[in-house]
Amino acid sequence: MENLANYGQMDFNLPHDVIKLPSGGKFYRNKKESLKVGYLTAEDENILMSPNLGYDGLITRLLRQKIYEPNFDINELIDADVQAILVFLRNTSFGPEYNFTLVDPLTGKPFEGSIVLDAVNYVKPKHEPNERGHFTTTLPKTDHKVTVKILNMGEQRELEKIISSYPKGMVAPVVTKKLEKQIISVDDNDSRDFINKMIPQLPIADSKHIRNFLSECEPKVDLIREIEAPSGEKVTLNVAFGAEFFRPFF
Repeated sequence: MENLANYGQMDFNLPHDVIKLPSGGKFYRNKKESLKVGYLTAEDENILMSPNLGYDGLITRLLRQKIYEPNFDINELIDADVQAILVFLRNTSFGPEYNFTLVDPLTGKPFEGSIVLDAVNYVKPKHEPNERGHFTTTLPKTDHKVTVKILNMGEQRELEKIISSYPKGMVAPVVTKKLEKQIISVDDNDSRDFINKMIPQLPIADSKHIRNFLSECEPKVDLIREIEAPSGEKVTLNVAFGAEFFRPFF
């Protein structure tokens, strides 16, 4: 896997701000509740303007260069914390206004709209993790007690590489491979061989339960906004974090 050690770790005395993490650091080994994050510079414009970097490459480079924390591995970051950092970088460099094109649901005509991302709200999860950042739940069909975890950035990248390695036309085991990374133990048995053999036989109801349960466990950044179309109809927008989140400015 690509080495994601922070470039910025050597520069943590440069101008920066302290960003409170939606996760509260509960899923990280050092339990840091906040991170020092630097401001985007002229050097970073080279990254933002690079046509060779897709979304993953762009975001990885930014995180590696702008997190000014010694001994913090960005592989450990979960989605909500990544999103909070990206909103900070964008707002402090280009301002909080976000412009986009939507379709009026009444007339079917496109219109230009904008929102302001100056205040980001956090959605508090329904369940608290244990000291290791894990959660325990009982499956509705098999009645197994499972300990599960939220996947971090490094684990998601590993999963994407595994899935993309399957030839075209072959069914990639997206669900089962993800469960292999999410499930830590079953009835207090943490044998990987046992867990990996059991997962393909899980009833769909149990698989769905794990997915829904972890969604309730994961801290989130509230990026849903409602605006009014020219017809007066309300349009709900969920801000996306594609490469265009930064690149419209160039």
